[in-house]
This record gives sequence, C-alpha cells and structure tokens, in this order.
Amino acid sequence: MRLFIAIDCKDLKEYFIKLQDMLPKEDAKLALPDNYHLTLKFLGKVPKSSVEKINGLLRKIKIKKFKVSLDKIGFFPNENYIRVVWIGISPKEPFIELQKNIEDSLKEFNFKKGSEFQPHITLARVKSVENKKEFMRALKNMKVDDNKKIEVKQFKLIKSTLTPEGPVYEDLEVFK
Repeated sequence: MRLFIAIDCKDLKEYFIKLQDMLPKEDAKLALPDNYHLTLKFLGKVPKSSVEKINGLLRKIKIKKFKVSLDKIGFFPNENYIRVVWIGISPKEPFIELQKNIEDSLKEFNFKKGSEFQPHITLARVKSVENKKEFMRALKNMKVDDNKKIEVKQFKLIKSTLTPEGPVYEDLEVFK
C-alpha cells in the first residue's frame, strides 16, 4: 500500500480552484490536483500488515486544535526548474511541531526522511514551461487572500492508488 499522512484542506476547495484558474496555463503544461491536502509525512510503500501498528502509534499523538492562514504562492525546487506550484501556510510552527511528532512516533519503521519540512498545499504540478520569464512574473503577481483560514483539529492516514487519470485517495484512519 502507498501511504501518506496529511491534513485535509477540502474546505477551501473552491478558493483553490480559483487560484488554479489564475495560473498561467498558456506558458506551461500543468497537472492540477482536485484533492487538496497538506502532507505531513509520505510513507511510501507499506506492507498491509504494518498499518494497524502505524495507526496505534499515530493514535498516541495529541493534536491541539489550531487555525492558520493562507500565505503566499511558492514553487519547488527553484526558480530555474519549477516542478510544483504551492500555497504556503502561516504560521508554520504548529505544522512543524505536528510533523516532528509524527516523525518521532514512527521512528521504528525507518521511513525515508524527506528534505526540510515546508508546510504547503500543492496547486499544480508543472510538466513543462515554455516561457519561464512570463510564468515566473505571473506567479509573483498572484495574490493570496490571507483572510482564508484552515482550522486543524485532525490528521489522516491516507492510501494513495496511482491510476492513469491521477491518484485516488482513500482515508484509512482519522486522528483527532
């Protein structure tokens, strides 16, 4: 099973679609997700026999309810080679603390540790960019409504099944 741990951000789906509509599609070939979440930890392929143990460890994490605001448009990995366009979150500290608790809880599994955790919600995956200069200018001119809030009171263990039409997500467990 291909698994990850995330915060569901579907409450702002309509707003995220509006932001996606503002992306400069004439300068780039984009894949636009329609499932909005903030990934806390990508686990990768996990044997089905390990899922209950993972759930047990994650149930021990105490999550305090918190609210965050949308921040700004960003991209990975860098301006010269854009592969992901994302929207940031502010403040980051509650997510960083929760992500660290998840990492610590699952130490015994030796899951691959990613690069430095950067809380974000993916708006688009970039397949190619024709005019990098115009694409970057458009991204830098996009404004985010920082009055848009996400209330976090749970996180989920999610199964991701890859299909030709894109990933299909299934919630395996919700941790409150």
